Amino acid sequence: MADTLLVLGVGAIAAALLVVALVVLPPGPGQVPLSRLDPSVAPPTSPLASAGAAAGAAVEKVLHERGRLAAGAAALERAGMSTTLPNFVLAVGLAAVVATGAGALLGGPLVALLLLVGVPLAAKLLLGFRAGRRQAAFADQLDDSLQLMASSLRAGHSLLRAVDSVSHEAEAPTSEEFARIVNETRVGRDLNDALDEVAQRMGSDDFTWVAQAIAIHREVGGNLAEVLDAVGHTIRERNAIRRQVKALSAEGKLSAIVLMSLPFGVTAFLSVSNPEYLAKFTESLVGYGMLAGAAVMLLVGGVWLKKTVAITF
Repeated sequence: MADTLLVLGVGAIAAALLVVALVVLPPGPGQVPLSRLDPSVAPPTSPLASAGAAAGAAVEKVLHERGRLAAGAAALERAGMSTTLPNFVLAVGLAAVVATGAGALLGGPLVALLLLVGVPLAAKLLLGFRAGRRQAAFADQLDDSLQLMASSLRAGHSLLRAVDSVSHEAEAPTSEEFARIVNETRVGRDLNDALDEVAQRMGSDDFTWVAQAIAIHREVGGNLAEVLDAVGHTIRERNAIRRQVKALSAEGKLSAIVLMSLPFGVTAFLSVSNPEYLAKFTESLVGYGMLAGAAVMLLVGGVWLKKTVAITF
């Protein structure tokens, strides 16, 4: 305990000295950087920025060699995060290292192991949660977006101008996705390909129908406004059914969340109130076997609960 307090005290003193050096002490004489006088000269970078860039390049190389660069970047796009994949991986890795060190000092090896595994898992769950929420918002806004497109077409605007009006009038994430469609078509990409990619990224079968309707209209012609009205009416009925199913399954989902979080809550409480009780699990092979069995049963129960409350229609 004394060693832990000593380490925390040294860290607090170092942080205080850093704050004094950065905030209290006056800065040196200001100079105009050479990069502002000569555009051909690259702006100077700090050692910290250089180290970060080198680490990001190394992480990007490793991800590229393992073939996970494209999949990771696509996951960040689905979640609506503007950061790059190497920076995200570095941030998660740094958070895992810091959390593991703090857990080893305060809670012992078991807590450190849980944090080492839990931080990357939490980052992955965060991406999935943000992507799911973004896709759900896109699905809720789709019928209004189609109505706005149909109104623009009836007013005499072109299809691309109708898409652009949605990018300005709709809410996020619909406005962001439609703005991306407009930008991609302006640099030469085919409109059908851009629409199909949005449908795939948002995981929306309804928008796939919209993309197919637009593709058929571009080939054979017809009144696209009426087609969009019909598709929008179908989507509104599907959204009403989806909301009803969501309301009926809310109790089961809440029960699944409580049951899945209960073991972690009890473990955290015991680690604070009676750490000797949990230490028995890491002192023998039988204890490790019990932990492994609990993890397997928790995983099986989580999958079972997820399949029970996940209703596909």
